[in-house]
Amino acid sequence: MRLGVVDDVDVGHGGSPSLSFLTQHRPPAKVRASCRGRQQRRGFHVAHCPRSPPLRRPVGWLNASVPVSGDDPRSTPDWLPTSRTSPLLSSALTDYGWTDALQADFEDFAAQGLIPGRIVVQQRGGYRLATSDGEIDARASGALMKATAEDGRPTAGDWVSVEARPGETTALVHHIVPRRTAFIRKASGPRGGAQVVAANVDVALLVASLNSDLNLRRLERYLATTYESGAQPVIVLTKADLAGDIGERMAAVQAIAIDAPVLALSSKTREGLNALMTHLRPGRTAVLLGSSGAGKSTLLNALAGEQKMDTGEIREADERGRHTTTHRELVRLASGALILDTPGMRELGLWDADAGVAQTFADIEALAAQCRFSDCAHGKEPGCAVRAAVEDGTLDPDRLRSFEKLQAELAFERRKEDPRAAVENKKLWITRHKAGRARLKAKRGGDDDG
Repeated sequence: MRLGVVDDVDVGHGGSPSLSFLTQHRPPAKVRASCRGRQQRRGFHVAHCPRSPPLRRPVGWLNASVPVSGDDPRSTPDWLPTSRTSPLLSSALTDYGWTDALQADFEDFAAQGLIPGRIVVQQRGGYRLATSDGEIDARASGALMKATAEDGRPTAGDWVSVEARPGETTALVHHIVPRRTAFIRKASGPRGGAQVVAANVDVALLVASLNSDLNLRRLERYLATTYESGAQPVIVLTKADLAGDIGERMAAVQAIAIDAPVLALSSKTREGLNALMTHLRPGRTAVLLGSSGAGKSTLLNALAGEQKMDTGEIREADERGRHTTTHRELVRLASGALILDTPGMRELGLWDADAGVAQTFADIEALAAQCRFSDCAHGKEPGCAVRAAVEDGTLDPDRLRSFEKLQAELAFERRKEDPRAAVENKKLWITRHKAGRARLKAKRGGDDDG
């Protein structure tokens, strides 16, 4: 006897019973009542019930049909029609990026009777998930919300473990499958903390308009956060049909991009879209990131070939737009690529992005390695290769100031989060100050001797 697809019932895309079927074939009320107390006492995980166990898939269900012995009480509950074969994993999940690695990570959750799903829509108060049985509405369990901080809560792009509850309109999300990548920023507001904007993305499309709102310093922030996330950045410059000096602006962006590809395109004329599609492969997830009015939603509509997202008008005064996307949504293109649209961000505070900053400013890091002193602050120290590059025009002074600003921002956040970091920072400042005074004194002494 096997647990899985049943005779003469409605099944979902993956070959497993649909929510409507589960509702129709619930255990008798008396049986449900006898189990409810035990389930509540054992927490939010589904508990065994000797008479009518919950619908749970056996360990290994992701790999193949798994036999269940006739002696197992799960094999023939008196309220469930006789079943024949366990459903194989449907293409519905692989279409949304399900991999062998995720399958292995999910085995423990499957043993608890939970099913996998990916968050395709994130709104206030709930989610919409893609599962092997199609899309379902869900909310995070109370235990998950209480046990995790802001950066540990489900977000768009996350793979999660789900309990589909018969008779309920929404499923429950119990766990987040370990993330491969996570785009994290400092949460806005006085409380701060980390906020995950998107999870499990392969490519970050950093969208900026070629109009007067193009901001190189803002792009550097996005690059640093993207590198820290583990995703591959691609800078996308929109509204090429409206810009008159594309070459000059492209050159300025390429100067700060280092190794990141830079593409100019027009969503209106579709010029440049083919070049962008080379970065969007079937089964891979890309996220659209940028400020309001950059053209993210318009770009998504152009890629999808239909009106997927609302678009807004641009203010003539500052050529900026209003928020037209108010939620995060994962859209699957006809090519099989996945695009996650996000609301425009007015600010992007860095969060624990030291490695990302170092990679974004790899040119300055290379110069710093040539400084005479390893603790050079790139001020007035003798033998500073960074200052020398600024003076001879090799390094843009605005880029150096941006680098120093982002480093200072990260140091400030570390001191806020860890008082010991503040003490260590003060010790480092004192050490550098003393070393600088000693070098200056030695230099003056040498001049006097001469």
